[in-house]
Amino acid sequence: MQIQEAIAQFQPFTGTRLCIEGIEPQPMVVTDPTTLEVTLAEGAEAKVVICHTKPHSGEVQVTLAKGSRLTLVEYFGSEGVSSVTVRQQAESALHLTSVELAAATARYTIDLGGREASCEVGGLFLVGESEQSSLTLSTNHLVSDCKSNSVVRGIAGGKAVGRFEGMVYVAQDAQRTDAGQQNRNMLLSPTARIETMPQLEIYADDVKCSHGATVGQMDNEAIYYMRQRGLNEQQARALQIRGFAAEVLMHCGVAPLCEAMLEAMEQKIERL
Repeated sequence: MQIQEAIAQFQPFTGTRLCIEGIEPQPMVVTDPTTLEVTLAEGAEAKVVICHTKPHSGEVQVTLAKGSRLTLVEYFGSEGVSSVTVRQQAESALHLTSVELAAATARYTIDLGGREASCEVGGLFLVGESEQSSLTLSTNHLVSDCKSNSVVRGIAGGKAVGRFEGMVYVAQDAQRTDAGQQNRNMLLSPTARIETMPQLEIYADDVKCSHGATVGQMDNEAIYYMRQRGLNEQQARALQIRGFAAEVLMHCGVAPLCEAMLEAMEQKIERL
């Protein structure tokens, strides 16, 4: 299924202020927003897709009231610059997925400002030829008893450059913080480059925080194993990349968009 086919099944929103008071059963899609404010009332639930189809810059402000839950997906099918700021109150939950299949710049700032707020972030960027793409994620634990976890995957081929900057900040009063940050990257050519800069800034004593980053090549032994079982080299490479990216794409929380983004990724890999 193509991306446009997938989002055609969702409820379109064309304004600049999206206020959600209750439980929205159908995902909403916003295409190429310049400015957007998303507000969830106490106990509200929603799924929102932001789709970038043409070069432009956008700014998104999100506010989650107590006990609200938001699944947010941002998809870059074209060049673009986007800045997203999320402010979370007590017991709210954010599930964020960012997918860059073009030369894009995505910046996310998440402020966990109420006790027992939580966020789950999945990110993927895939660049080829001479493209440059970056994903910046700042997660700020401002009060106690909050949880965050981020998993970011980067793939670069040709002479492309990918970049990930991640910061987990834990304030002095943010005791019993539970935070994890993981970035893994795959280079498809010797001329591609990925820069990764995960960071922790911790001022509290009672915390559980971890982070890690890797940059590596494709697994030639796995490719050889798959070729011995009938796949050609291109098929084996595509299967390995699919498995590498699937952890992010298949958990975006908005069906059928997950599978459509995976297909779009595979189509781009074929052109690299």
